[in-house]
Amino acid sequence: MSAPDLGHRFEAESVGRALELVGERWTLLILREAFFGVQRFGQLARNLAIPRPTLSSRLRMLVDRGLLERVPYSSDPERHEYRLTDAGRALFGAIVILMRWGDEHLPHPEGPPIVLRHNSCGELADARVTCAHCGDEITARNVTPEAGPGFRSAAQ
Repeated sequence: MSAPDLGHRFEAESVGRALELVGERWTLLILREAFFGVQRFGQLARNLAIPRPTLSSRLRMLVDRGLLERVPYSSDPERHEYRLTDAGRALFGAIVILMRWGDEHLPHPEGPPIVLRHNSCGELADARVTCAHCGDEITARNVTPEAGPGFRSAAQ
């Protein structure tokens, strides 16, 4: 049985919309740092070796789009830190899956540069996408794409 023809382009496509927001290298790296507790401009600049004007513009965009919030932590001099919002925290799984993919398909010769230890069991976490109903791992081979309620064909 073949998958239904959903076409290559359609209105309101979720992956395309998400990539418009976070699909740029520096943006994803800033979010990764935020997940690991880095909240201040100077530390982000040092950790990422990112040009300061680039960091400023990406932080402003992430705040404007609701993924980070800018919170004052000093009034003299005025300084702010950047904290993940609920929408920003919801991207954690995507960052972890990208880390896993990079470790598997673009491995560092000495092994993964960052590993994640699961606090509950103490073991290294191995990220997987699973079905919320049955717990099975989801792969491209065991799901079927179907038109959802927001689907609009490009031809319509």
